[in-house]
Amino acid sequence: MNQPSDSTNRREFIRQSGSLAAVPALIAAGSAPQFHVASDDTIQLALVGCGGRGTGAAANALSVKNGRTKLVAMADAFDDRLKFSHRALSSKFSDQMDVPDDRKFVGFDAYKRAMDCLKPGDIAIFATPPAFRWVHFTRAIEKNLNVFMEKPVTVDGPTSKKMFELGRKSVEKNLKVGVGLMCRHCKARNELADMLHNGKLGDILMLRAYRMTGPTGSAAIGKPREGVSDLEWQIRRFHGFLWASGGAVSDFLIHNIDEGCWAKGDWPVEAIASGGRHYRGNNVDQNFDNYSIEYTFGDGTKFLVDGRTIPNCERKFATFVHGSKGSAIFSTSGHAPSKARIFSGQRLVKEEQVWGYGKPEPSPYQLEWDNLIDAIRNDKPFNEVERGVKASLVTSMGRMAAHTGQRITYDQILNCDHEFAPNVASLSFDGPAPLLANEDGTYPVPMPGVVVDREFASNQSA
Repeated sequence: MNQPSDSTNRREFIRQSGSLAAVPALIAAGSAPQFHVASDDTIQLALVGCGGRGTGAAANALSVKNGRTKLVAMADAFDDRLKFSHRALSSKFSDQMDVPDDRKFVGFDAYKRAMDCLKPGDIAIFATPPAFRWVHFTRAIEKNLNVFMEKPVTVDGPTSKKMFELGRKSVEKNLKVGVGLMCRHCKARNELADMLHNGKLGDILMLRAYRMTGPTGSAAIGKPREGVSDLEWQIRRFHGFLWASGGAVSDFLIHNIDEGCWAKGDWPVEAIASGGRHYRGNNVDQNFDNYSIEYTFGDGTKFLVDGRTIPNCERKFATFVHGSKGSAIFSTSGHAPSKARIFSGQRLVKEEQVWGYGKPEPSPYQLEWDNLIDAIRNDKPFNEVERGVKASLVTSMGRMAAHTGQRITYDQILNCDHEFAPNVASLSFDGPAPLLANEDGTYPVPMPGVVVDREFASNQSA
């Protein structure tokens, strides 16, 4: 990942991201017995999606100190990623790894078989491209499993509606569900957020967030290599395709957008945005090189978000809050440490600093897992699905505003009927990808002002 050197290297424990797919219909309504794990029991884990994020999440799960955890099953669409992940985890957690060959599953139905190795109250880890999130979550709820899922949890309006409903089902079943917006578990940010919500800065007048770095993840990609199908290429390079990940905005800017909404204590009601493709060269992904989004909250407060992935440019990876009684740095150089601070004026300079966290900041990646395990063992309320869906939807709202050139409201993105991958539950490597290539091997890209009712012209498989 190309980002400031002092930011924590999140779940890029192994750089490439895992993937997986497929299946069932939404679960039927109805409640079920409540499930949690007694404090002296080992919690078993199944990892679904064995790329860098999944491997890193599993490492955090195996590193908790509040009770024993054990990895018992792994699943991925690709055998090479599963093997790489297994080797990496085994080298650090050999006594907590219990994944023999018959509990290593590969293919589009691998997620089912991995979850079948768990008992109610265990944890399924979902770190595949987010397009598959609702499919896998459906199965977990059916199996009465607790869940940790990576962000974003949705990529468009139709999948957001599905996940809102699934979230309600999981709450009814008392399932504990964590979402990988780990900054919400940061101690420094929580202390600052409490002060902001209690009026420390007076009225919040404006917020700003930036993730301006070089090329990031697989957001800029060329045509598939010889012998690699479109579907495999799109899953392996999921940051480049809106159906798989929501693209660079949804996968990367979501953290800063979520931070700003948290600092404000609200969700924006509309967005306008701009962006463009300047240096894509022979790349065929669907992303822009830069995005500038202006969110508006219900009271009129503005939240400005800038994202850029162009080499050799000024870098900034931070979130700021401006109020009538001063200003604050919510995060300063990546995800961790936040280096949260408050200033008496608007200049954000040392001589005007009036508060700083002033203590070592525990890793938020580990804290989110410590908190999830604590909730499971002690049956505490813990379900981040609704908040995770709202953060994902608001991020998609800004992305759609940039891709269409239109003002997009929260209700418009939620009710937009353009589902990027309606066939995601039945994908097969023998069939087409959700996004079809043009005759020249390129893919449809957003055309602001030309295609205004959806983010790109069709070219989708049935």
